[in-house]
Amino acid sequence: MNIIIVDDEEIIRLGLERIISRMDLDVNVIGSYGNGMDALNQIMKLSPDELDCIITDIKMPMMDGLRFIEHAREKMDRTPVVVLSGFSEFEYARQALRFGVMDYLLKPIDKKQLYELLRSLKHKGVDESGEEESPVESAEGGSGCSDPQAGEHYVVDQIKAFLDKEYDRNFELERLADTTGMSPSYISRLFSAQTGQTITDYLIEVRIEKAKQFLVDHPDLKNYQISQLVGYSDPVYFNKLFKRMAGMTPKDYKKRNAK
Repeated sequence: MNIIIVDDEEIIRLGLERIISRMDLDVNVIGSYGNGMDALNQIMKLSPDELDCIITDIKMPMMDGLRFIEHAREKMDRTPVVVLSGFSEFEYARQALRFGVMDYLLKPIDKKQLYELLRSLKHKGVDESGEEESPVESAEGGSGCSDPQAGEHYVVDQIKAFLDKEYDRNFELERLADTTGMSPSYISRLFSAQTGQTITDYLIEVRIEKAKQFLVDHPDLKNYQISQLVGYSDPVYFNKLFKRMAGMTPKDYKKRNAK
């Protein structure tokens, strides 16, 4: 699988290249560019079958991510695009979805999330005619599937994906319900039945895991900053919750896992 990376921060590009090179996915980074203009010039020299994925930042000099994606789509209309964004660019990143972006990754990049994303790209259901079936069609019976459990699993996956990406925001069940198109009470019951835990418990797990990542990868961050980054305005409550989930305080966890 051939990938192009576009990000004006060299440290991000080099880090992504290093992470991807260590994956057991046979993925090749065929281009790494600091702005959308340079990347676009290279893309115009390629045929669609020579590029399998574009990973791009949003805010860049010369040509930002949205304009780059819009122009790249003229040549690579079916090539999957993954957007990188920082927390401050979250709303901006979501605008990219209207250009056919398949997913977005929040910085700092979660290695596991990146791996799963690339793995799913390599194994996604594309038949020999090149027609791709969307997860929604599959879950709702778009290909003759009438199994209601498939649809329920898809909804639960939708909920998890939503929480995995918006864990830093105030949780509102109504907003989550709007995303899935179902009532708050129904998705609460469905999630608990399918996973054995409540939506709130799942969100706490996600937030604490993200906090662990910040503690290890960004040791200079203060405790209250990490608390805010994972969605908790009260650092005291965050400390208590972290200790309950991890069996130790954030400070002790940072010391034990110092690089």
